[in-house]
Amino acid sequence: MPRSSPNIPRRGLSPNAIVTIVIVVVAVLVIGGVLLFNRSSQRDDEGGAGSGEIPAELRVQPDSNTLTTTPGNTVTLVEFLDFQCPACAAYYEHVTNAIETDYAGRITFVTRNFPIESHPLAQPAARVAEAAAKQGKYREMYHTLYDNYQDWAISEDGEQLSDDERRAATFFDRYATEIGLDLDRFRADRDSAAVQERIDADQAAGQQVGVTGTPTFFVNGKRFHPSSDQVTDVDKQLRTMLDEAM
Repeated sequence: MPRSSPNIPRRGLSPNAIVTIVIVVVAVLVIGGVLLFNRSSQRDDEGGAGSGEIPAELRVQPDSNTLTTTPGNTVTLVEFLDFQCPACAAYYEHVTNAIETDYAGRITFVTRNFPIESHPLAQPAARVAEAAAKQGKYREMYHTLYDNYQDWAISEDGEQLSDDERRAATFFDRYATEIGLDLDRFRADRDSAAVQERIDADQAAGQQVGVTGTPTFFVNGKRFHPSSDQVTDVDKQLRTMLDEAM
């Protein structure tokens, strides 16, 4: 008669082992979540490029101030600017003014206000540009402000940024007349709550996408990071980014 196998009791996992497994699982989940969050944050910093989506703050709206447009807005350049910012004026002279001409009809070039607090006439100039936009003349005022930057933005001695609002207002009225605006309407719009709200909304949008200074550019929602301070290098790098987007 065959001998039966002895009954060997099955032992379950000890409480210590269970606790250890739980800790390991939780750690794996936490680490995985951190990695996923970091990747997501990196995509967000790139303007949503990883997901193929452009943040709302960088999309073209029906009332966007545009310098050039293209059907379907397939390639969009957004600049957050300050009209009294010396760097913005330099970029205008050496980079963006030429890009506007050279890429006309091939990109949609949008500008948004981001007046810097340390620039005394940045807010007044932004209100002037937005008041011109109310009469369909934003582009003309944008060019006039930058083309005459030395007159209104710089002090009379040429040594520093001007803070003389009365002197600037005289120039602004002259510019409004030169580009064919109704002067009374221009002045009313310039001082209106609606224009100030528009500027504030632009600034809030910039802060939402991480803008801290001017000029700041985005191409199809992806932030442009020049690797040089030389305007000729910046121009070349920005054009390369636009060409690649096309």
